[in-house]
Order: sequence, then C-alpha cells, then structure tokens
Amino acid sequence: MKQVGEKKGPKIVLYLFLIVSSLVSLFPFYWMFVIGSNTTSAVNQFPPALLPGGNFLENAQKVFERIDFFGALMNSLVISSAITVSVLFFCSLAGFAFAKLQFEGKNILFIFLLATMMIPPQLGLIPSFMIISQLGWIDTLQAVIVPAMVSAFGVFWMRQFISSTIPDELMEAARIDGCGTFRIYWNIVLPTIKPGLATLGIVTFMNAWNDFLWPLVVLKDRSVHTIQIALRTLNEVYHTDYSMILAGTFMATLPILIVFIFFSRQFIAGLTEGAVKN
Repeated sequence: MKQVGEKKGPKIVLYLFLIVSSLVSLFPFYWMFVIGSNTTSAVNQFPPALLPGGNFLENAQKVFERIDFFGALMNSLVISSAITVSVLFFCSLAGFAFAKLQFEGKNILFIFLLATMMIPPQLGLIPSFMIISQLGWIDTLQAVIVPAMVSAFGVFWMRQFISSTIPDELMEAARIDGCGTFRIYWNIVLPTIKPGLATLGIVTFMNAWNDFLWPLVVLKDRSVHTIQIALRTLNEVYHTDYSMILAGTFMATLPILIVFIFFSRQFIAGLTEGAVKN
C-alpha cells in the first residue's frame, strides 16, 4: 500500500500543477470576455466585475459600427493563410535540402541562415518599406504577404525535424526505386513530417495574425486594414471604451483559438517527435 501511495502522490501533484497552470493560462481570455460583456464603468469600479455581464452584444454592435470588422477579419485571414501555406512549402523544401542533400557550401549557408535570426526585424523596416514602395505595393495585401513567405526559424525547424525523423535508408530505397529528389520530398518526406508542419503552421499563423508593426507601416487604406490595425482605431483621444475594445479583441482572438484547437494534437506530436531521433 505504501508503494501505491508513493506512485499516486507525484501524479496528484502533477495533475494539480497542470490544472492550476491551465486556469492561469485561461484567465486572461476569460477576463477579456468579462470586460467585453460589461460596461466600462463596471470595469472601473472597485472591486471590478468578475462575472460576465449582459452587454456583450451591445459592445459588439459598437465595434461593427466603428470599423469594418468582418472586412478586416477577412484581410487578416487571407494574409495569415497565404503566409502560412508559403512558409510551410518553402521552409520544408529548404529544410529538406539542408537536412538530406549534399551540396557545396551547405554548412556555411546554414550558419548564415542562423545568423539572420539574431538580427532584430525592426532594423529591416526602412529598407523593406523602400522596396515595397518602389514596387507600388503600398496599401495592398501582397506588401504583407511576400516579405513573410519564408522564415529563417521555419527553415531551421524543418531542417531539425527532418533530420530526426527521416532515415537516410528510406531515401536510398526511394532512389533505387527511381524516385527523383522532388518526388522524394513530395511523396515521402511531406507525409512523414505532418506533425512538424502542423507545429510550424500554428506558430506562423499566430505570428501573422498578431503582426501589428509592419501592416501598420504599409497598409494605410482602411479597406485593407488587418484586424489588429482596425482594433487600434477604436481608441479615442480623450475617452477609451475598454468594454467595446475588449469585445472586439475577444472576437478577433476566436479564429486563433479555433486553429489551435483543431491542430493541437499535431502541435503536441510535432514538439515530441522532433525531440527524439529515430
């Protein structure tokens, strides 16, 4: 009986820790809904409202009247989806080349790739803006999509994942059967690295959805605003309606939550499989 108790004790502590961590992680999302469903005066009073109110639909209606919420939501969806698809394709292709192909200067190029991750993205803001301006892409969605089609982190992540999950013997067997390099990548590598793709896809989609600085620089026209820029315009100079802003923020967060829930199993599998070398 003592041994059984000793085995259950650590599990109980682990479960309690996971429950508390989950509640702490979910509280900001819950508090966002509480503020969005109350009035600003109820939030500013002491003690503040801790339970959801009945004003969420009213606050949401104010958001719809102030900004083109669904238009901005669609712009963000198009931008995030296009960036995610292109990053998954190009980064997995480059990661496959760095992991399994032999070519001159491979290690030097990979080190140079890692070095670019140390450069703050703000340093490239002005040169990138000058290039986009020369191309005439200001106030267009491709101004946000094209510069983010490939990421150094994505190439690094896919290179590490492919190295640990794709054995060289599998590629040699495919070459003996007559498969070319791209066919090996498309028919063998891609189906095997789905967990890694799901992990990179979630991270990329969230980063593109939450990106604020670069879209703010290149998207001036309200018709091409992303949801993050549109929510920013809800702020007023002399008065801030926190309930209205948080109601809009809550609705803007739902797509990310849905994407994560849909791919959560693959996300966890990608984090665990990439850490174990077969």
